[in-house]
Order: sequence, then structure tokens, then C-alpha cells
Amino acid sequence: MQHTASSVEPVVVASGGLDPKSGSSVRWLVAPSVGVLMLWMAVPLAMTIWFSFSRYNLLNPDVKGFAGFDNYRFLATDPSFLPSIVHTLVLIIAVLAITVVGGVLISVLFDRKFYGQGVARLLVIAPFFVMPTVSALIWKNMILHPVYGVVASLMRSLGLTPIDWFADYPLAAIIMIVSWQWLPFAFLILFTAIQSLDQEQKEAARIDGAGPFAMFFFITLPHLKRAIAVVVMMETIFLLSIFAEIYTTTGGGPGNATTTLSYLIFSLGLQQFDVGLASAGGILAVVLANVVSFFLVRMLAKNLKGEYEK
Repeated sequence: MQHTASSVEPVVVASGGLDPKSGSSVRWLVAPSVGVLMLWMAVPLAMTIWFSFSRYNLLNPDVKGFAGFDNYRFLATDPSFLPSIVHTLVLIIAVLAITVVGGVLISVLFDRKFYGQGVARLLVIAPFFVMPTVSALIWKNMILHPVYGVVASLMRSLGLTPIDWFADYPLAAIIMIVSWQWLPFAFLILFTAIQSLDQEQKEAARIDGAGPFAMFFFITLPHLKRAIAVVVMMETIFLLSIFAEIYTTTGGGPGNATTTLSYLIFSLGLQQFDVGLASAGGILAVVLANVVSFFLVRMLAKNLKGEYEK
């Protein structure tokens, strides 16, 4: 027994961080991966910052030099810049509203046992595994097409005039496509959370006479608050960079009706070949993403703190 205790003691000391040599060894072991990660992140960001302050057009490579804040001033006065910000915010808010509300309702539905539940769950999750370009083509040519689409056929069968969604309501069409893709993600997170709800608490509420609506608003929904915050944070970060759906269906049009910030950066860099302007837009997108992430992380941390205090 004495020999065992003496052999365990150095391990306890090392795990407690009391041995400075152990801490130094850990730092040396972690250093290569941290260095690679820093290079992976820092070098592209540093190059983007440099190009954003430079004159660099791929069609005229001879014109080079320091541009100062000219790229940022020109981008701010671009007629498509403010609409792209508005379209990005509208897209994010609308998709979040649809996916969160739809995810909560579908999770509550699947929390009850019914015949064919496994197959139905697989069908609900399936859109999340479809590539964005493929799903955009499906919606464009098979669902929302004004002549051959399923929606147009249903409208004609009801005596209504089919709608050319991508010409008359292009942003609404993009919102439908993106919501269809991200609804399974919200469902998976929320359904996992709702499965962890204490069944004894639900049984006690039923015994006290709580109806379905009372149980949903006073038991289920408060329990899902933290999961909803996770869904909002994760989806917001990814929705800031939505591109494939817009490029495949509308190309940012008609006009700039579906031009988001990410598509504007693509247009400046790969259609107008202005690397300086595109880099300036990229920096603004990074700043916007970090600001949004900061507030979302604070909201989630506050939510978690409230849960732990309870």
C-alpha cells in the first residue's frame, strides 16, 4: 500500500499543475498545433487586410499601390452595399424565425409515439444532407418553377395564376430554400433537448391538471430555451455566408434584390476582378460576424449562467 501511494503522488502533483516542468512540457507539445492553427488563420486574414488597403485589380495588374481607406469609402458609397446588408439581415431573421418555430413544433410532434416515426424522422433530417447547389436546383426547377414546378401545378389546379417566385419574390424564394435546408439542424438540436426533459415533471403537471398548451408554454418551452439559443447562434454564423443558393437561382438579382454581403464580395472579387474592394468587403463581413457572434455568445453565456444558478 505504501508503494502504491508513492507511485500515485507524482501523477497527482503533475495533474494539479504544481510541477512547473510538467506545464512547460505541455506547452511544448501543444505549440506545433497552435502554431499551425495561427498560421492557418492569421496569414489569410493579414493578406486580406493588406489587400483591402491596396489598389489591386486583376484586369489591370500594373496599377498597384497603397490606397488607404479609398476601398472602404468606395464600398460604402456603392449602391449595392446598404441593400446587401439589409438583405443579409432579412434573410437571417426570417430563416431563424422559420427554423426555430418549425423546429420546436416538429420536435414536440416527434416527442409523441406514432406509427412510422423512424421513417418520418429520416425524411425530416434528409434535407440537411443535400448539397446547397443541388437543393437550390431542385427548388428552382422542380418546386418553384412557374411552368413545370409543383407549386405552379397546385395553383393551376385551384384555379390560381402561377407565380414566378424568382422574378416576383426572389428574396422570399431564397428564404424558403435556406429554411428548408436548416430546419433539420434546428430539429436535431431541439429534439435532443426535448428528449432530456424530466418525465416525472410532465407527469406531475398532468396530475395537477395542466393541459397541452399549459405544458408547452410553462414546461417544454422554458426547457428548450438554452437549445434555442444554441440554434440561433450556430445558424446565424453560417447564414452570414450563404452564397450557393443565391448564385444557383437568382445570381443576386433581379437587379440587387437578392444580393447579400457574401454575394457582393464575390461579385466585386470574381466578376469585377477588384481584389481591393472585395478584400474591404471581406473585412467588413468579418467585423459584422464577430459583432454578431459576440452578442450571441453573451446571450448564451447569460442563459447558461441562469440555468446554473437555478
